[in-house]
Amino acid sequence: MLSRFVTSALFAGAATGLIAGLLQFVFVQPVLLHAELYESGELLHFGAEAVSAHPALPGFDAVRDGLSLIFTMLTYTGYALIGVAAMSLAEERGALINARSGLIWGVAGFVVFHLAPAFTLAPEVPGVAAADVGARQIWWFATVGAAAVALWLLAFGISWIGWGVAVVLLLAPHLAGAPEPDRFIGTVPPEIAALFAARALGVGFAAWVILGSFAGYFWQREAAHE
Repeated sequence: MLSRFVTSALFAGAATGLIAGLLQFVFVQPVLLHAELYESGELLHFGAEAVSAHPALPGFDAVRDGLSLIFTMLTYTGYALIGVAAMSLAEERGALINARSGLIWGVAGFVVFHLAPAFTLAPEVPGVAAADVGARQIWWFATVGAAAVALWLLAFGISWIGWGVAVVLLLAPHLAGAPEPDRFIGTVPPEIAALFAARALGVGFAAWVILGSFAGYFWQREAAHE
């Protein structure tokens, strides 16, 4: 059982992290590097120069991009460990776990770790006003935990009480509100900040769908081998 758990999580997490890292290089990193030009002062918001005249973005950096790819693979391996653990518990309750049902698990993971926090605390680029990091981290972990419990209750709850508690858990962090800065200031144009948030969520969704499918596939495959 332990071998099945570890093998499924490692293969699914590493493969997903590799794909997610490549997607980030193509869609997210260029927006992030563009925002850093405003943060450093090389570009000015409301500047007189045309956008097309901005300095060239930094190109491929072996150390930076390699470390980023490794970190992404480690991150999604951690997510895979959590996801496979939840799948094993669900299987004990009679749920069918395979690549197809893993897609649903992936969507649930995206909702828990990306969409639920981003509903009130959107992904942020460098150079924008932000509240204290510690306060935001506490709120993020609380929101993720509440969303995870809520989705489990919605999926496996058997009473209206459990479903009602799930709704309360989903709404509570957002009704309380995320930590906000004292003043909304920043050097990055809102168009870039909006594009970054959209790209980050889009890549996150794709990665979680892939992760869920891989985790379900490897979990089923390892069961067949056993």
